[in-house]
Amino acid sequence: MTALSPAAVADLSPDAPAAALPLSAAGLDAALTAASPRRRPPPTPWPSIAIHGGVLLLWVLLFAGAFVFNGVWAWSAGIAYVIYDTVLLVFTWAKTRDLLRATPIAPIGAVQARVSLGVIVAAHNEALVLPVTLAALFAQSDPPELVLIADDGSSDTTPALLARDYGLVAPALGHISAPSPTHPTLRWLRLAQGGKARALNAAIPLIDTEVVVTVDADTLLDADAIAAMRAAFVAEPGLVAATGVLTPVCGASLSGRFFQWFQRYEYVRNFLSRYAWMQLDSLLLISGAFAGFRVEALRLVGGFDPDCLVEDYELIHRLRRHGVQHDLHWTSRVIGHARAQTEGPGTTLAFLRQRRRWFGGFLQTQYWYRDMVGDARYGDLGTRMLPVKAADTLQPVYGLTAFALLVDYLVTGRLVVLAPVAAIIAIKIVVDLAFHLWSLRVYRRWTGDTGRGDTGSAILASLLEPFSFQLLRHVGAVWGWLYFLTGKQSWSSQTRVGFASVEGRGQVA
Repeated sequence: MTALSPAAVADLSPDAPAAALPLSAAGLDAALTAASPRRRPPPTPWPSIAIHGGVLLLWVLLFAGAFVFNGVWAWSAGIAYVIYDTVLLVFTWAKTRDLLRATPIAPIGAVQARVSLGVIVAAHNEALVLPVTLAALFAQSDPPELVLIADDGSSDTTPALLARDYGLVAPALGHISAPSPTHPTLRWLRLAQGGKARALNAAIPLIDTEVVVTVDADTLLDADAIAAMRAAFVAEPGLVAATGVLTPVCGASLSGRFFQWFQRYEYVRNFLSRYAWMQLDSLLLISGAFAGFRVEALRLVGGFDPDCLVEDYELIHRLRRHGVQHDLHWTSRVIGHARAQTEGPGTTLAFLRQRRRWFGGFLQTQYWYRDMVGDARYGDLGTRMLPVKAADTLQPVYGLTAFALLVDYLVTGRLVVLAPVAAIIAIKIVVDLAFHLWSLRVYRRWTGDTGRGDTGSAILASLLEPFSFQLLRHVGAVWGWLYFLTGKQSWSSQTRVGFASVEGRGQVA
C-alpha cells in the first residue's frame, strides 16, 4: 500500500470552515451536492405520486371497511396485510431456492488476484467493545492493508485504550497518528464529535486502497469475512457496494435473550430477502455495520450523507441513481460467506429507539428518492423494488390497524368476524412456520453455518412472533413516522454490554 495522502495532516474537524478543509474533503461534499436529490430535489413524477397515493388510499378504504362490512370482510385491512406479507415470502422462496442446489464458494486465497482493501472503524465511546472488534480484524485469514479508527470525539477511555494497548500516540484533533508499533496496519484519526457519517467522510479521503470496508466498533467479523468481501470485489468489477451477513447479539440479561432470540430469526429472513432482491439487481439495503465499497465510486457520489438517519441505506440509493444516470452498470451484493456478529438492542426501549431511527431514516430516503419509484430506467429496482418499499412505508400501520380491530372484535364478542379471521390467522401461522424452517435450512447452506441449532426453539419463536416481537417492530416504525413528520433527528445512544458478556454467540438457530 502506498503512503497516505498529504490530506492526512489537514484539519478534519466537522466544525472547521470550508477553507480549512483539505481539497479532497471539500470535493467530497461537492460531489454529494451534485449526486444527492436531497440537495437538488427533482420534480416528483406521476407514477410515484400514484403509487404512494394508492398505498394510502387503500388503507383508508380498508379501514373504512371495518365500519361498513360484516363477517370476515370487516377485517379487510388484516386480510390485505396477510396477503402482502405472504406474497413477499413466496417471492423470497422463489428467488432463494437455488441456494440449496448451489455449491458454496470458498473465499479466495492470498496468492490469487486481489484488490487492496482498507477498513474504517467509526467509534464514539466504544472502549468496552473496541478491543474485541480489533482483535477479530487482526485475526483475519486475509487481513486488510489498513485499519483506521475514526474516533468521533470519544469522551470515555477509548483514547487511553488506543494508547495503552496499541501504542498509538494521540494525534492532534483532526489529525491522523503514526502506525501502531505493535500492529503496523492500525492508525488513529482523532476528530471532534460530529456523528458517524461525518467521521466516515473524514476518513474516506485518507484511504488509498481500492476497496474500503466500514465496520462498526461493536461488530465482530468471522475469520474469513474480509477474504470473502475482497473476493466479491475481485470477481465483479462493476460491484460498488456489498454487505456481509450479520447475526445480532443482545446481552445475557432476560430481556437481552428475548430480543436476541427473535432478532436472530428476523435477520435470517431479512438477509435471504436481500439475496432475493439481488437476483433482480435491486438490492438497496447494505448494512453499514459491515459493508464494503469501491472507493472510487464512493468518492464520486460524495460519501455518506450526515443529514440522513440511515446513512448506509441512503448511500446505496445514491450509488444506484448515479450509476443509471451515467450508464455505469454498477451493482450491489450481499455476500453469504462474509459473516459477522453485531451488538443489538437488548431492552424494549433500546429496541424501539433503534427501529424508530431505522424507519425514520427509511422514510427520509423514500421521500428524497421518490422520483425513482416507478421509473423504468432503473429496471426492476424502479418498477418492482421501490414500489414495494412504497407499500412498506405503511405496512406497520396496516399491521397495527389489523391488530387493533382484532382486539376490538374480541372485546365486543363479534364471533361472526372472529371465526373466519381466526382461520385466516391459523393458515398464516402455518405458512410462516413452514417458511421459517425452510429459511433456516437455506440460510445455513448459503452462509456455511455448520451449527445444528434448536428446531423446537425456532418453531416456538415463529408461533409467538406475530403477537409479540412483530407488534414491537410496528410500534417502533410508527414512532419513526412521528419523528419523520416532525423533522426530529435526535437519537439516543445504545448502551453497550460487550461481546464478552454474551453467551452462545455462534449459533443462529
